[in-house]
Amino acid sequence: MRVCFLGFIFLLTFVGDLNAQFDDPFGGGQAGVAKPATTVKLLLSHDAAKPGTTVMAGLALTMADDWHTYWINPGAAGIATDVEWTLPKGVSAGPIQWPTPDKFTALGSIGYGYHDKTILLVPLTIAADAALGQATISGKVSWLECKESCIPRDQQVSATLTIAGTDTPSANAAKLDAAKTELPKTDANLAVKAWWDGAAKEDERTLLIEFDAGQSGTDADFFALLFESFEVSPESEVTASGAAKVRIKKTVMKFEGAWPSELAGLAVRNLKDHGKTEAYRVKFPILASASGAAATTTTQAPPPATADKSLWRMLLYAFIGGLILNVMPCVLPVISLKILGFVNQSKESPARVRLLGMLYGAGVVVSFLVLAGVVIGVKSAGELASWGMQMSNPQFVVLLTVLIMLVALNLFGLFEVTLGSVGAAAGSVATREGAGGAFFNGVLATVLATPCTAPFLAPALGFAFTQTAAVIVLMFVTVALGLAFPYVALSWNPKLLRFLPKPGLWMEKFKVAMGFPMLATAVWLFSVSIEYYGGRVLWFGIFLIVIAMAVWVFGEFFQRGTGRRGLALGIAGALALGGVVFGLEGQMQWRTPTDPLAAKAGVVQDFPGGIRWHRWSPEAVAKAREAGQPVLVDFTAVWCATCIWNKKTSIDIESVGAVMADKNFKAFRADYTRRPDYITEELRDRGRAGVPLVLVFPADKTREPEMLPELLTADTVLNALNGAVD
Repeated sequence: MRVCFLGFIFLLTFVGDLNAQFDDPFGGGQAGVAKPATTVKLLLSHDAAKPGTTVMAGLALTMADDWHTYWINPGAAGIATDVEWTLPKGVSAGPIQWPTPDKFTALGSIGYGYHDKTILLVPLTIAADAALGQATISGKVSWLECKESCIPRDQQVSATLTIAGTDTPSANAAKLDAAKTELPKTDANLAVKAWWDGAAKEDERTLLIEFDAGQSGTDADFFALLFESFEVSPESEVTASGAAKVRIKKTVMKFEGAWPSELAGLAVRNLKDHGKTEAYRVKFPILASASGAAATTTTQAPPPATADKSLWRMLLYAFIGGLILNVMPCVLPVISLKILGFVNQSKESPARVRLLGMLYGAGVVVSFLVLAGVVIGVKSAGELASWGMQMSNPQFVVLLTVLIMLVALNLFGLFEVTLGSVGAAAGSVATREGAGGAFFNGVLATVLATPCTAPFLAPALGFAFTQTAAVIVLMFVTVALGLAFPYVALSWNPKLLRFLPKPGLWMEKFKVAMGFPMLATAVWLFSVSIEYYGGRVLWFGIFLIVIAMAVWVFGEFFQRGTGRRGLALGIAGALALGGVVFGLEGQMQWRTPTDPLAAKAGVVQDFPGGIRWHRWSPEAVAKAREAGQPVLVDFTAVWCATCIWNKKTSIDIESVGAVMADKNFKAFRADYTRRPDYITEELRDRGRAGVPLVLVFPADKTREPEMLPELLTADTVLNALNGAVD
């Protein structure tokens, strides 16, 4: 029991650490990796400058091979690079001037950002009355660097500027001048036309953008800036539209308010030919419909392959990509099961070995046909399809995590599932090389393969998604044949199985060992669910523990027990049912994931229907009070037990939320999890050494905020809220 209890505490600690890293989208701490893949240097255009002039600063980011950082609009996922300046009196910093970014697909998402090297320019204005002498220009640069994974980083940078009677350019002046040529241009003659393509579907609407692409043909795109009330998808459907014009189809998702009437961003030409890439800053109105055209404009169908050779080349890529998928991390756990299956089959008849191999291949092909059908259905509905898109469904990720964990626990021997057992499940089927097990292994290999891409596979799938339904099916079946080929070939050449060890007791140990890569897959899937549920994954972790305990009771006391087996079965069932009702449905609320768009807009909601928390800053509070709103501020931290108790019992509850909505309160969260200095200073100014601290600001700006006690009750909070608007 003590070992189980310590394991339980360890998991809670682990999930708490994940909370600290992922639940707070406003945090900026390090992820604990020893060496950053990106370095930053602060460059100044001048060694000395006169008061009343402007000096250009440059944040020179150098990224290791295959790593990238993000633009002001990171795309589907990511965080833009930011800098928090510490400047002497008389020196002020302007906004970052962003060079034209690359558009790329990484970790299954389309993003905008930078590879190798880039310089972000920032103008520094020296006031006319700035004191002469040396001035230290410093700042804390924070960014997100991504490759196979993404890691938030920050670094302090500094440089010295002499404020004097003369201007003296620095050795970096030429480098910063060259960086200016990488900035988007302006062209008053570039006309951009945009109109809505039909009516809205709930909070989504299709937008068509048209502009002169010059000599770039369809190698063009539009990169939208970041907006608070709506988002423009990074995915684009690009077609030619008349002489030298390009038409780009985008999806707009609205968060609040009316549909936008204008849009701003970059019109980009020669997107793929980086040596010729041109970007232009544009701002244009959105019309109700195309002038002289029907309100709903159908996008031209993509042209077929220009030659058979092109299609055949893509089919070859698809087959090779399917082959390579077998050694990608996503599929490795299934390979371990197949190795075990081949060892079992080495003593069976060649005919049965061939049959099981064909059933495995059939499982792969059927699964890919289902995926092809989903892609065709999505495209027919006018939506954008992508490889691995089922992983963007939070409920699918949860169910797949549970399934993979059960497979791992079955390999560890905690329970066995036979045809006569209650709840025959996938865990046992996957490890039994019968007909059902062989077919299921093919399905499982496909499910685990879709989050991965492989060399040759990306261009083949990119080609497939623009083609007709028949070509999509053909491409997907070709990928399936590549994925299944090694195992089918082995099953049809039983002589090759002679090189495998003879069956024996070692197989039981090997089976247990193979449970660990399967468990690693479950942990990876668990980490994916963090993106969809934030801090609520704590309850998902507890649910998985309860399910593991249920199957242990089932296997130890029902399957292998000799007495009171009915009681054991009842306990196992009660644990499983309680885990689902209390953990998944009650606390985690797995059917209702968090809204990532709200987090991107600077708002988080801990659970559906809860208080909408904004990022805290003194300026944000002052702005809300200027608008006549009363304000609630919660200074909190993930590791603060009192803060969590207050939130659960007295703050983020239905009665408080109702009063806040009725009285037009705005809620701010000051997250102290990583103890940022600016919050430490605020706490000290308020006479507190730490959190919790809850402040209620009246709508009347002349009144001071009310500081609530450290341990709260619902009545205390309600009285303070009502008193703030009296």
